[in-house]
Amino acid sequence: MSLPSHTLPSGDDLPALGLGTYGLDDDETETSVRAALDAGYTHVDTAEGYRNEAVIGDVLADYDRDDVFLTSKVLAKNLNYENVIRSCEASLERLGTDYLDLYLIHWPNPAVSLRETLDAMARLHERGLVRNVGVSNFSAYQLSCAHHITDVPIAVNQIEFHPWFQRPDLVDYCHESDTVIEASSPLARAEVFDDEVVRDLAETYDKSPAQVVLRWALDRDAVVLPRSATPEHVRANADLDWSLDDTDRRRLDERDRDEPVYDTPTRDWTRETYGIER
Repeated sequence: MSLPSHTLPSGDDLPALGLGTYGLDDDETETSVRAALDAGYTHVDTAEGYRNEAVIGDVLADYDRDDVFLTSKVLAKNLNYENVIRSCEASLERLGTDYLDLYLIHWPNPAVSLRETLDAMARLHERGLVRNVGVSNFSAYQLSCAHHITDVPIAVNQIEFHPWFQRPDLVDYCHESDTVIEASSPLARAEVFDDEVVRDLAETYDKSPAQVVLRWALDRDAVVLPRSATPEHVRANADLDWSLDDTDRRRLDERDRDEPVYDTPTRDWTRETYGIER
């Protein structure tokens, strides 16, 4: 597998293809992660909110930990200083490792000081528990604030990004600030497979719709984190060592609808993901 990587401020290389694990049950998680690692993936993305870290840790025990770029995230409800530290230590224990390659704020929480959260992230970085710090689902406004108030580089912003939701202003700011974009839900939870241009290009290139969309995102300089419970699809999603013609790439560029599948303007703040009390 010959795919690009992104050099982070720490000097670490972030593989441009990673395995997403959101929404998988224990059996699916084990099957998916094992299939990915056996297929040559070197990047696995999880979170305390996914409730699958222990299963991933069990699988990783059968592989060389240093060969895997491992990411986890802290829930929005745990963003005060003490809880960030506790959440990270608990994630490390469940994953069976003594460090994370990347630790992300999963969602911004306007009820908790961002400075407090980033102070805790800096402490984890100082202790060597976290090699790189990042955020997830941050707007350009929130990300610019994060860059301003911490000396630890914000290496990554993991955001919803796919042909129907391309977010040019946010993407431009990430590039300007040397923040790597990770595309969560890069396949729009399979909804984009029905797009007429995606289907046409899949037929033209003799590729699956997923492969077409992932190749497009890589060409847009994003890290992609496709998720699948099916080993065949996990392996197929790694078959990205081919090229889209510039004209065909532009056809996908023109499919933007500003239409998210999950990062909608409002939130149900009572959900466990956020857990923000009155």
